Amino acid sequence: MTIFERLQDLTQCPILMGVLNATPDSFSDGGRYTEVAVAVERVRRMIQEGASIIDIGGESSQPGASPISDAEQIERVMPLLRTLQGTCQGDVMLSIDTRSPMVARAALSAGVSLVNDISAGDSPGMYEVVAEHDAGMVLMHMQGTPVTMQLAPQYDDVVTEVLDTLGKHAAAAAARGVARERILLDPGIGFGKTKAHNLALLAALPRFVALPYPILLGTSRKRFMGSICRETVFTDLVGATCATTALGVQAGVRVFRVHDVKANRQALEVAWAIQHSAT
Repeated sequence: MTIFERLQDLTQCPILMGVLNATPDSFSDGGRYTEVAVAVERVRRMIQEGASIIDIGGESSQPGASPISDAEQIERVMPLLRTLQGTCQGDVMLSIDTRSPMVARAALSAGVSLVNDISAGDSPGMYEVVAEHDAGMVLMHMQGTPVTMQLAPQYDDVVTEVLDTLGKHAAAAAARGVARERILLDPGIGFGKTKAHNLALLAALPRFVALPYPILLGTSRKRFMGSICRETVFTDLVGATCATTALGVQAGVRVFRVHDVKANRQALEVAWAIQHSAT
């Protein structure tokens, strides 16, 4: 059974997407995995701890981050992807975290099977690149860009607006050839949202799960949880992240994008076991 098939089969346990940022400036782990040998070891550890997808990015998307060139992204991620090519098969899938069709094409040619696009295909040609390679695609909601998204995000009804926007992106992707069974949707926690917006979206996860696409949730080490827990160090938010993972399992979320794989695997598996204890 492929990972895409697992995501469609609701009798199968949800899966974890491990985060690896090959960047010098990502909010949580920037600069830690710029050397290929160190990054490969990190990938292997995340797989051992239970990650089924490894999401590799070469451009920071933290609030205020400026975009970098396609060439620089490719220079950051391709040495690692070439090294990993052929080693992540079967139960493990590689994902590229990028808004750039050029970067996506290079990564897909190196064995990547999933494009995680925070702009949901905003760049012309992205859908076509994904379709050409018969790959999967994560479509995330973001108000604005990383440079502007947290300046003053506003919604009349954040849940309805995010639901509607994601539905339109999914329809556009399918219309341009992306296989419907390989489309995932991400409400974009922390991307153009206040703490109140994020909490409203998390409370409404069942409404997102009701959409005809698997839902991916990315709350790992997000700043809004630090404000709730009175924590200012991102790495101290493992417990907070695990709480959202357990909540997401209960709601029917299929993929959890996390930095701390082992702890979130435990939260996921216990929540899944409780949910299915009577079946």
